[in-house]
Amino acid sequence: MSISKEKRILGAFYGQALGDAMGMPSELWPRTRVKAHFGWIDRFLPGPKENNAACYFNTAEFTDDTSMALALADAIIQCEGNVEAEVVGRNILHWAEAFDAFNKNVLGPTSKIALNALKNGTPIAELENNGLTNGAAMRVSPLGCLLPPGKLADFIDEVEVASSPTHKADVAIAGATAIAWAVSLAVEGVAWPVIRDQLPAIARAAQERKITTFSASMAARIELALQVVAQANGVEEAMERVYQLVGTGTSTIESVPAALAMVELSGTDPNRCAILCANLGGDTDTIGAMAVAICGALHGIDGIDPALKVQLDDVNQLDFTRYSQAFLRFRQQREAAYAQR
Repeated sequence: MSISKEKRILGAFYGQALGDAMGMPSELWPRTRVKAHFGWIDRFLPGPKENNAACYFNTAEFTDDTSMALALADAIIQCEGNVEAEVVGRNILHWAEAFDAFNKNVLGPTSKIALNALKNGTPIAELENNGLTNGAAMRVSPLGCLLPPGKLADFIDEVEVASSPTHKADVAIAGATAIAWAVSLAVEGVAWPVIRDQLPAIARAAQERKITTFSASMAARIELALQVVAQANGVEEAMERVYQLVGTGTSTIESVPAALAMVELSGTDPNRCAILCANLGGDTDTIGAMAVAICGALHGIDGIDPALKVQLDDVNQLDFTRYSQAFLRFRQQREAAYAQR
């Protein structure tokens, strides 16, 4: 049975929130501490008071990853389907101030520096934003819902604009492009093995277009991550090797390949993927947000466990159908424009 594009877009939004909220309690803890404290996470839990990043969040609440993704989505709606850096930056800054994020341990270092500069009136075009952290990739899934997979150079341009309020580094753009491209193809109904095989080349094109750092290759790291999963003997060994070899930290070069590895390891099941990411250790909420957004787009909203969806709805009081309807319309407008070129 074919899944409608709107259901896939809705699945991506819910997947983002599901992976984020499931991974929140264990975020930024070492794998050994996650195991010692939780044993195994298989449901939504509150952020432990001992976790200075998760302690602000209650059961089934999502973190800055999804809040910033929604800030991007709202900016796209405000701009009638266009991506305007100043509006994206303004929305993210508005969220950060409302959440008192500058005084809590929720913003990454690159985002905090950039948002402080925006707050002081620095234009986005003048910001350096050459940081290596994953703030661009963690919020990019709505852009994948918006953009059909047309000309790659144009696609990367849009990712750069959406990322620019906080991140302009080549590796940050490469990671965000890989996640957005995966979501975009999933919304089109492309199968995961076909998407997976494209991602190293897509990441390489994005990273090499405008080299700004001496980062390792995103393409090579994605290949490594997928290879680790393919060669592992079972789920536990795969997760341990992703943690030890690929890395699960807040840098884009670790967390994006790790997220793609978790899509592969979970067999693209969004509910299983959320649980595996939560137990991985490291930047669990961000890796979960990216990975489960892809899984949600692959399977559509009906692939999300209804009980988990109800919990997300009740706790966060958000109607994601507003986004799925708007983004379907914007995507169709872009498809029509592409067809006339």
